[in-house]
Amino acid sequence: MSATTTTTITPVLIVGSGPTGLTLACDLARHSVAVRIIDKSPDFPRSSRAKGPNARSLEVLADLGVADRVLAAGSAPLPMRKYRDGLPVADADPHEASDPAPDTPYGRPRLIAQWALEEILRDRLAEYGVHVELGAEAIALTQHADSVDVALADGRSITARYVVGCDGAHSPVRKMLGVTFEGSTAEEQTMVCGDVEVDGLDRGFWHQWFDEDGAVMLCPIPGTRSGWWFQASPETDGAGNPVPPSLESFRRLLARHARLPGDRLSRAELLSTYRGNERMADRYRVGRVLLAGDAAHVHSIAGGMGMNTGIQDAFNLGWKLAPAATGRAAEGLLDTYEEERLPVAARTLGIAAERLRATLDAIKEPGGGLDSAMTAETTGLGIGYRWSPLARDTRRGTHSPAGAALGPRAGDRAPDATCRDAATGAPTRMFDVFAGPHFTLLGFGPGTADALRAAEAEHGGRLRAFGVDTGERQGLSDPTGRARTTYGITDDALVLIRPDNHVGLIAPADDGRAVGEYLNRLVGTAPATGATPAV
Repeated sequence: MSATTTTTITPVLIVGSGPTGLTLACDLARHSVAVRIIDKSPDFPRSSRAKGPNARSLEVLADLGVADRVLAAGSAPLPMRKYRDGLPVADADPHEASDPAPDTPYGRPRLIAQWALEEILRDRLAEYGVHVELGAEAIALTQHADSVDVALADGRSITARYVVGCDGAHSPVRKMLGVTFEGSTAEEQTMVCGDVEVDGLDRGFWHQWFDEDGAVMLCPIPGTRSGWWFQASPETDGAGNPVPPSLESFRRLLARHARLPGDRLSRAELLSTYRGNERMADRYRVGRVLLAGDAAHVHSIAGGMGMNTGIQDAFNLGWKLAPAATGRAAEGLLDTYEEERLPVAARTLGIAAERLRATLDAIKEPGGGLDSAMTAETTGLGIGYRWSPLARDTRRGTHSPAGAALGPRAGDRAPDATCRDAATGAPTRMFDVFAGPHFTLLGFGPGTADALRAAEAEHGGRLRAFGVDTGERQGLSDPTGRARTTYGITDDALVLIRPDNHVGLIAPADDGRAVGEYLNRLVGTAPATGATPAV
């Protein structure tokens, strides 16, 4: 831009205020980045389609400080009751073995309406003084060397250092960039959806009626007295085309597949037709504009990974975009967003497609249902980035060792573990230590004490260092050895945790230099401890 330009530049503009955009906005705001978030809708939607966060997304929401609110507003996942010819034939709880564990505090997903989750995230964002700007539709992008001009439909414009399109599967931002969205649409996966009221059904179950020519599924919406999610195979007209969803159509489908009187269903709203899509953007970044969530990838609803993948996109991006937007990051750091998340999206598309095939096979038999879509892979807990240039292990070369040892490798999700405060003896969770917009350096054993002190002195503005059984009063103790076992630590070692709670670096106890090199390569010289980054 011209040197004489006096236009106010927003560090980051987010287009789209669904769960992905709101998660990113909250993460950037807590990094002290001035962020704006706009949405073309005139009002906040009351969409209930996404059924809630999985185990990994709950960890993200806990780090952002809202998991307790989500747990209070939602409900535990319900057992599934399957029917044939209108009669119950089987109950199944796909999460019955998924209890919390010391390394996984959220063993199960949470049922919560999407509008309720968005409301919680908006409230959290407002605590940082940021509010969604409604009725602001982005219609054009113009990129410059150091900024992006975004034209709005009402004639206004916003200039930002970076723009992130979190604006859904039909993303105007993606289309303005000319990014391809390759894949396919499966018309045979078409479903009609809506929020309805139903009388006389037990709200303790997710009811699923399947027969040879269709299905109806009803799941109670937490936080409502009589609200249900309605999903069904659509009626078709004489030409074989899906009939648009309506109260009358839903009543006919209920009578046909569930063998229940149609008039037990009332107040059908937020109606939509879902068509199965498997598509992925070929790039997540074009210059200063990035894509996240459904704007970057869509897939089968089997396994419930759509919203969750978007939330996790945002958590991966936030800590990288924050220093880039404030001029502190190496350029290559922002490139790792695509390097890490695009392969995850490709894998997720494959998992969702495979889970859909398994479910379609299962429902051909009495007792089959949507529980076939749920596996350990759909929890999100196994997602890691071992291939990433940010995954380093100086114990055996520059990247994670090929041999599988107990505990996480560089690039993996950092697990939780319970320790004790070395001074007070009070129980302390690793996730509480990690929580916040900072790197965390764990030093296991007394041999790490010098490296911990040096790292905190040099990088204290963006790093917190904790010794585990270093013999000093400050830090953590691991009297049961559970933390060491969880992290697979035998000899004393340093473990650097990224702000998105993935292991960035594992190094020998005396290799504090590797920590400094890692951080300097990504985010340069640290600000003074306690300093607020300039925006």
